Amino acid sequence: MTLRVLHVIPSVSPVRGGPSKAIFEMAASLQDSHDTEVEIATTNDDGPDLLDVPLNQKIFYNGVNVWFFPRFSPKIAPVREFAFSFNLTKWLWENIQNYDLVHVHAIFSYPSTIAMAIARQKSVPYIVRPLGQLCEWSLAQSAQRKKIYLALAERKNLNGCNQVHLTSRQEQEEFNKLDLKSSSFILPHGLNVSSKIFDARNLLRAHFQLPTDEPVILFLSRIHPKKGLDYLIPALKSIADKRFTFILAGNGDPAYEEKVRELIHTNGLQDRIIMPGFIEGRLKELLLQGSDIFALTSYSENFGVAVLEALAAGTPALVTPGVALAHEVKEHQLGYVVPQNNADIAKALCTYLESPAEAKNSLSRRASEFVSAHYSWTRIAKELNVIYQNILTNKSTFDYA
Repeated sequence: MTLRVLHVIPSVSPVRGGPSKAIFEMAASLQDSHDTEVEIATTNDDGPDLLDVPLNQKIFYNGVNVWFFPRFSPKIAPVREFAFSFNLTKWLWENIQNYDLVHVHAIFSYPSTIAMAIARQKSVPYIVRPLGQLCEWSLAQSAQRKKIYLALAERKNLNGCNQVHLTSRQEQEEFNKLDLKSSSFILPHGLNVSSKIFDARNLLRAHFQLPTDEPVILFLSRIHPKKGLDYLIPALKSIADKRFTFILAGNGDPAYEEKVRELIHTNGLQDRIIMPGFIEGRLKELLLQGSDIFALTSYSENFGVAVLEALAAGTPALVTPGVALAHEVKEHQLGYVVPQNNADIAKALCTYLESPAEAKNSLSRRASEFVSAHYSWTRIAKELNVIYQNILTNKSTFDYA
């Protein structure tokens, strides 16, 4: 019998980062590999803008059947970011019982909150993947507002779910400290490994008009306060006597992007840093494959898809302990795990820059083989399908990590 699963997420816009990409890969892998019919319900959110997509109907989008509903879009940013959608609410109330199970992505956002509440009302089993929003760092941001939100709505939703889907041991350890009744399982993100680009190193340098032997340090993620750029950029100043170009790829809130530019100028690095904005496609692969080292010095990452992408491309990673994949990077010697302070970040980068080509060559094959062995979407989808079946047959789930 075909299993019908509905995934609900506030946004699938690329500007929202890794979760938007992961949900399509997850859904496609589930429906390709198993007797599972998968649909996504979301809004037309596109950051400050709106996606140009048909609304209130099912369309085939990025390889998956998706329902897009209009997002309430006032000029007040916090209200707009809440992603309220009356049409989504009405559709969920009328249709959620047509699905065997609902997989909700994110919390503290209207589409996720209302999907969980309606699933409880209609007695439809549901899983919630909080996307790191229950981690200590995240809960400390706008703490009073989140405390009220938990008390009014989200605590009931979380306690009423069948399972909480976490993606790392670190995320689960922080989740277990909370006073919640729900049980959880760990299942990481998967990754579709891209084809190798011949001569990516030289092509990347040609694209940005850099010398062929220029060492390139890469940041590729959302530009967001939690990413630790306030440590990484001053650390780069400390090694300014070394030869390197730092490519800071991504976008974020315009006001915070301006703060980052000010930080770059304050540290006198404007001639050493390239900011190409949001990138995707071939240029993204060139960056991942052609850079010397990938740096992510975040305060908190419940997983870190960008780290996994860099490792799959054969590029070593420099991460801080707040990045959940730090354990794997250290255990399998796939780069550097350093305390989140300027001196240690600078020291690791300096060590690497002494012989970047040799260091990358020694890590490249090991890193890509590690990702292929542990994080293929085929493997993740198979395990997720077992979890779905166990929930629907009232069996206990277990730790899949």
